[in-house]
Amino acid sequence: MQEQKKIILISLITGIVLMLAKFTAYFLTNSNFVLTDAAESVVNVVASSFAFFSIYLSSQPRDENHPYGHGKVEYFSVFIEGTLILIAGLGIIVKSIDGIVHPNVIHDLMVGAVIIGITGVINGALGYYMIRRGKSIPSITIEADGRHLLTDMVTSGGLVVGLLLISFTKIALLDSILSIPVALFIIFTGYKLVRKSVGGLMDEADFDVVNNVVQFLNDKRRNEWIDIHNFRAQKYGNELHIDCHLTLPYYFDLNQVHEQVSMVDKLINSEVTKTELFIHADPCLPDCCHYCNMTNCPVRTEPKTEDIAWTMDRVIRNKKHFE
Repeated sequence: MQEQKKIILISLITGIVLMLAKFTAYFLTNSNFVLTDAAESVVNVVASSFAFFSIYLSSQPRDENHPYGHGKVEYFSVFIEGTLILIAGLGIIVKSIDGIVHPNVIHDLMVGAVIIGITGVINGALGYYMIRRGKSIPSITIEADGRHLLTDMVTSGGLVVGLLLISFTKIALLDSILSIPVALFIIFTGYKLVRKSVGGLMDEADFDVVNNVVQFLNDKRRNEWIDIHNFRAQKYGNELHIDCHLTLPYYFDLNQVHEQVSMVDKLINSEVTKTELFIHADPCLPDCCHYCNMTNCPVRTEPKTEDIAWTMDRVIRNKKHFE
């Protein structure tokens, strides 16, 4: 958690410095095009500030009111960041349309291009680092902040090209016209962040995680594991929770059941991903015999006649595989 705080703090300090640089470029040029980048830098600073608080809150231990911890606050952080980006994009479009109707006098575009170019390179390097660290920690907040900075780098690159074009063509109207597609790109980025945060708050399934775990269990399955069903996974910030039903021979005693459940838990946590597992043990039924791998089963009612692979479509259903 200390690493997350350190990364966000670096992002916040960098964002403040770059914001001041971009607004300096705007006041030097009086360009709506430059204002698009300056406005987005305000979003960077506000989002990083809230992200710092959300990471602090998500690190707090579980309590009576939050038995699964405080990790979901990170989704609120991403939601706010995405919403602010949307507002910034819409504001830029309004300002650009006004600039088309009432053109501004712009100047010192080459100076502005140099300043914006430098800030874009810095944001790109920091964004790439934050995405890489956000995936490895993992932290949706840091990853989202990193993707926002990469978006900022792309828009800054477009701004530099646009400013050079305006400077060489001397067509001042391009300043407001080119701002509109940049604003639309910013709005699209904000939408993706809002969509991702809402999915997390609504406990939307992480299909990549589910597929990886299910494929691993299918490859490592033991004869005692007759089937797995009612498989569900959800994330609380950087914490992953998985629960499922594991069908075992009904004649196993409690010690044997515990041994098999613990084996599934240890395998997933040691070889796939760190997670908190809740496994409900189900007893087998005679209808399971035709796909059961147990050899020398003392209660088998029919021979095995079918191999049933564990796929996501099959394991997420709340029923044994014969149903």
